Amino acid sequence: MAVTLHIPRVFRRFTEQTAALTVPFDGSGPGTVRDVLEHAFQRFPELRERVLDRDGHLYPYLVLFRNDETVLRTALEETTLRDGDELELVGAVVGGCSETAAGEGVPASGQPASGQPASGLRDVRMRGFRQRLPLATAVERVLDGVTPLAGEEVETVRAAGRILVDRVVARHPVPGFRRSAMDGFALRAEDSFGATDYDPLTLRVVGEVLPGGDPGPGIRSGEAVRIMTGAPVPDGADAVLKAEEARDHGDRVEVLAQLPPGKNVGRIGEDIALDDEVLPAGRRLRPQDIGVLASIGVGRVRVRRRPRVRLLITGNELLPPGSEPSGARIVDSNSPVLGALLERDGAVLESIRRLPDEREAIRAALLEPGVDVVIGTGGSSVGKEDFLPGLVSELGALIFHGIAMRPSAPTGFGRIAERAVYLLPGNPVSCFAAYDVLVRPRLQRLGGRVERWPYPRLEAPLGRRIVSQVGRVDYVRVRLRGGRVEPLATSGASILSSTTRADGFLLTPEGSEGLAEGETATIFLYETERAG
Repeated sequence: MAVTLHIPRVFRRFTEQTAALTVPFDGSGPGTVRDVLEHAFQRFPELRERVLDRDGHLYPYLVLFRNDETVLRTALEETTLRDGDELELVGAVVGGCSETAAGEGVPASGQPASGQPASGLRDVRMRGFRQRLPLATAVERVLDGVTPLAGEEVETVRAAGRILVDRVVARHPVPGFRRSAMDGFALRAEDSFGATDYDPLTLRVVGEVLPGGDPGPGIRSGEAVRIMTGAPVPDGADAVLKAEEARDHGDRVEVLAQLPPGKNVGRIGEDIALDDEVLPAGRRLRPQDIGVLASIGVGRVRVRRRPRVRLLITGNELLPPGSEPSGARIVDSNSPVLGALLERDGAVLESIRRLPDEREAIRAALLEPGVDVVIGTGGSSVGKEDFLPGLVSELGALIFHGIAMRPSAPTGFGRIAERAVYLLPGNPVSCFAAYDVLVRPRLQRLGGRVERWPYPRLEAPLGRRIVSQVGRVDYVRVRLRGGRVEPLATSGASILSSTTRADGFLLTPEGSEGLAEGETATIFLYETERAG
């Protein structure tokens, strides 16, 4: 019985090249992450000052996983363990740096070297990215340990589009009574045997039943009851004669056709039987699903809570949507795009905060609780006033900053307390592309949805070569012309109109130098529904 601690390569020179440390577990200890770390520090004393700060918390440039879940850097004592748990200590990827680079500049004292930010991470402002994280790895990082949010109960009539938490089993059959499928006459099938249009049989009409009405005491041989579609079939009757096959004379009816038992009679449970599974867990509720739930008496239903998202739109140059561009100031186009994308992906927009490039204003908005995800746009690159990366590093953990994708290279991701924080570029195309690639899958998983692209796919040959770079993914806007794909734009991170002129986009393979003319490519179409 044991717990295993995996040690990052950059620290192995302090652990005699030990990559994994097994700590005995007997049920009485180690009980917490802190206990395991203390065990490691006793064996390798030089490790302590490189892992914990003066307050005894994990350095922000490190991330600790328990199995696949992130351990909060300030909750080492509160995070309990079980036999067989795996702890993995990794260097956060910041400034596009690899694990090794993330450890550079952290001297034996554990304090940052001159020129480093307070967290010990490389400050990329006005310097640029040394390396960028592969896109596939970035996607893995943003999905690490993510599970669907808890359920909440809502009125069934308001549940369309939500994700069902538990399967629904019918507590009532539908229909719950035998009902007529036609307007006509309820009768005993045997009383119609031998009847034809030329040789009709006559029955006495003893009553009438309307939908929702009382079916009466029943009928006997030689009797019939006038009945309407959806009305309960009276006892004694086992068939319904269509009005077109009868001659109605008021108190009597001529039967013009013979009927088999059960003809035009809906049986109990014909639609839904008692104890049937009506809808499975995980289903995204459609309008017809709401109708079925209502039909079996389900007034409220448990659905996944929708992830709550806060947008931080930073930049002194930005005007709110609805304004007209003026001088050197531009209108914010990111918040309308992101708002629509969040609605598409089942998230709730908690608020939009339009903030100047002021460190303390951004800090306050990052620290405010009440959401599952914070998305900051602008302030994420290498400019002098790009405060977001440093603030996320200072207040929590910056997992990575800088991805191998064009456009969208300055994208970053981190955590502050229980909130995931995305750093999206301010350029509109970069922001749009980074959201779809990295934010969308996390929101889909949080909301219990299937993680997939929301765009239809099309396979088509390239009409022109697309040049890329090995190790980088290019987000290429394309047009379809005569059944072939024509590249429209590869760069142009600020040219949002390139996405409106395009029919869709493709992503170049990470391990290639691009795509050759005539090669078949997968295209994602922007237009998800065709008009008329």
